[in-house]
Amino acid sequence: MAAADLSQIVKAYDIRGVVPDQWDEDLAELFGAAFVQVTGATAVVVGHDMRPSSPGLSGAFAKGAALQGADVTLIGLCSTDQLYYASGKMDLPGAMFTASHNPARYNGIKLCRAGAAPIGQDTGLADIRALVEEWSRTGTAPGPAAAMGGVSKPDTLQDYAHHLLSLVDLWEMRPLKVVVDAGNGMGGLTVPAVFRHLPVTLVPMYFELDGTFPNHEANPLDPANITDLQARVRAEGADLGLAFDGDADRCFVVDERGEGVPPSAITALVARRELAKRPGGTVIHNLITSWAVPEVVRENGGTPVRTRVGHSFIKEEMARTGAIFGGEHSAHYYFRDFWNADTGMLAALHVLAARGSQPRPLSELVAEYDRYAASGEINSQVEDQAGRTEAVRAAFAGREGVTTDDLDGLTVATPDWWFNLRASNTEPLLRLNVEARDAATMAALRDEVLRLVRTR
Repeated sequence: MAAADLSQIVKAYDIRGVVPDQWDEDLAELFGAAFVQVTGATAVVVGHDMRPSSPGLSGAFAKGAALQGADVTLIGLCSTDQLYYASGKMDLPGAMFTASHNPARYNGIKLCRAGAAPIGQDTGLADIRALVEEWSRTGTAPGPAAAMGGVSKPDTLQDYAHHLLSLVDLWEMRPLKVVVDAGNGMGGLTVPAVFRHLPVTLVPMYFELDGTFPNHEANPLDPANITDLQARVRAEGADLGLAFDGDADRCFVVDERGEGVPPSAITALVARRELAKRPGGTVIHNLITSWAVPEVVRENGGTPVRTRVGHSFIKEEMARTGAIFGGEHSAHYYFRDFWNADTGMLAALHVLAARGSQPRPLSELVAEYDRYAASGEINSQVEDQAGRTEAVRAAFAGREGVTTDDLDGLTVATPDWWFNLRASNTEPLLRLNVEARDAATMAALRDEVLRLVRTR
């Protein structure tokens, strides 16, 4: 494996690439050894999703870690948030083998330190990459430790389920009918374990664990991937629907009409519930969540903190501020009670509790949190990302009431609208998000910015 190839698979927050073209079990073993050397871990916990390549890759990683003297706890098939649970509960560094919502030929590793603390480029991932590059370039493997680490294989699924259930007040929840689309991903394992304790009639869709994703991609933020769920919710007369991504750390919600509920509205709903438990708490939101999120936080006595997009930034701010909750537009939800890690399942339990504790349908319940017209994220392929961004900045400079900031890309705002334009870290794309007080203003602003971005 040429060292240059690692630049294609070691991303800002994780390792991800095509198997075996870009990485394989030999490289996974080196990553395991480097992980132990960089973290200084004497023990690690390792889990994997249902992709065909996951057992072999995770086993090779475990071998590399054990050869460096670390004891390895293999929890086997699990969701990413189940791995975070194990890392937090056991206070061990962890490695989750998954490529989330990517196609079947991909796989990857999400790494964390003890207590589910994130590892990214600036917190150890660059050092891990450097070691593996050196070993692969020179053809030398790291020498084994004096004593090889031991291996254990505990079952953590039920403990994970009980921990999540202990974090939400479900006592007043009335019976509900809920359709869940697991997308042939890890929700097919975790949802039955959690829901069996709830007054819920579960209508399962695509619960068979199948890393080839025979029904649709396991990415619920793509509208094409929730059409089956929407139709089933309407056909069943269900109270709501839930869709999980491949590693089941994200959860998307559909109301009783089959309409998608914006993740910003779910963030606001959960924030309100968490603030009821911890009055005056801090809530983190990224800069492209709706205006409604900080508004609801302030209305309920909390302090909103705006941050960049990305789980490492959210988790860092949660740790720095002692925040009780954090949410992103991408349906990632973070909880202090879950080691500041993201868990779509816990957010789903909050939604079920909120719906089941009162008589209104979900569409009415979330209407107060869905206050503005939003474009959703729109991608444009652009070679000169910086140049197009500056062209947009210049076009809006000097307009009355306009403010700008560069926290993450370019954000331009007035009292009536805002938009954010961000460059992709891995592709020649500019990502646009627009929000306004009414749909007509949003559409006009969206089209104006896209014309500027896509002008050759």
